[in-house]
Amino acid sequence: MAGVTAVPDVIVVGGGIGGLSAALALARAGLRVRVLELASEFGEVGAGIQIAPNCTRLLHEYGLLAEAVKLGVLPDSMIMRDALDGSELTRLDLADLRRRYGFPYMVIHRSDLHGIFLRACARAGVELVTSQLVTGYENTETGGRVVLADGDIQDAALVIAADGLHSAARQQLIGDGTVSSAYVAYRGALPIGQVRGHRIERSGVVVYIGPRCHFVQYPLRGGEMFNQVAVFQSAKALDGSEDWGTPDELDAAFETACENVRQGIPLMWRDRWWRMYDRDPITNWVHGRIALLGDAAHPPLQYLAQGAIMAIEDGWVLAQHISRSADWDAALAAYQAVRAEHCRRVVLTARRWGDLWHLDGNKRLKRNAILRARDTYDYSFTDWLYGPTALAPGQEPPLYPDISLDSTDPEAVTRVLRG
Repeated sequence: MAGVTAVPDVIVVGGGIGGLSAALALARAGLRVRVLELASEFGEVGAGIQIAPNCTRLLHEYGLLAEAVKLGVLPDSMIMRDALDGSELTRLDLADLRRRYGFPYMVIHRSDLHGIFLRACARAGVELVTSQLVTGYENTETGGRVVLADGDIQDAALVIAADGLHSAARQQLIGDGTVSSAYVAYRGALPIGQVRGHRIERSGVVVYIGPRCHFVQYPLRGGEMFNQVAVFQSAKALDGSEDWGTPDELDAAFETACENVRQGIPLMWRDRWWRMYDRDPITNWVHGRIALLGDAAHPPLQYLAQGAIMAIEDGWVLAQHISRSADWDAALAAYQAVRAEHCRRVVLTARRWGDLWHLDGNKRLKRNAILRARDTYDYSFTDWLYGPTALAPGQEPPLYPDISLDSTDPEAVTRVLRG
């Protein structure tokens, strides 16, 4: 608590990637920022994370891209394969992608990215406070207030709730629940030597998509580590069992996959797994001087690899509008106007991508044919996501929410693939 100011301009609840990146953006705008973290120390749980050009452009603006590149990997391609036969379906040339958007596609360990923002916040003078359990939020005549479990009350002109998927602020202000996909993720980041002899892409991101499952592989930390993610639909979850997503289900889900995938499954961490939830989109992120940010506002399923990226974008947009306006309420209204529709689109498209990845039977064959027909350099699939449209209002093309996966029209399925 050394150096804590009596009343900061902004209190950020949550010291994850979203909270820290927002704190950094606001501190760079000249505001006094305090971050309240529940845990006894700042840290991040997980393994690899993919950072697309719409985020590396912000890391560049913050002066953090060189450090991130040093700690991460710039893969040369992203390849999608069929999980049953291993055949290639489509790919992105990531060197050409960088030319198109001006910034690279990067993979990095989640804890490394978190550490980059933590160190940047410390340099920027952000107050970083641990062991802080926030249990309530209130508006005051001059701003927002948080109430802590120990009875402490802290005020600021603005309170940002970046407290994640199970946000206490979201529960208090909105009252909705999480949505279970019945899918579960296993992860495993391991030294590259442990996959010696496996047929892996050492310089690419590979995703194998199969019936009710998929498997992701890519290098980390300069190629010294290898990241794997196995995701599958849990039959136990569909049956209503409380004990779902267990290792026996993991093994059963991938027993008919191609050899490359089967080689990787025994290497997954088996003492922990992540059940996959999102929430239905909302447009009311701002409640007086309390604003939701990141997963508290728009937790997505992971199929577009945009969860942490959207949180980082949120903080950048909010800081931009606050720095341009002396009116807090106008800045918050602009933040919500810019971000809510884009993030709604990402959340809903991520759900549809998951449906398409996990098709079986004739639908799987049709999907594969559409993906194989895609030109490697057709960026209509990515322009809406990797371009600057998320950072300014009025640039979003319409969403296609009602396209059926049973459609016999290939163009209809292609529109889903394009978001």
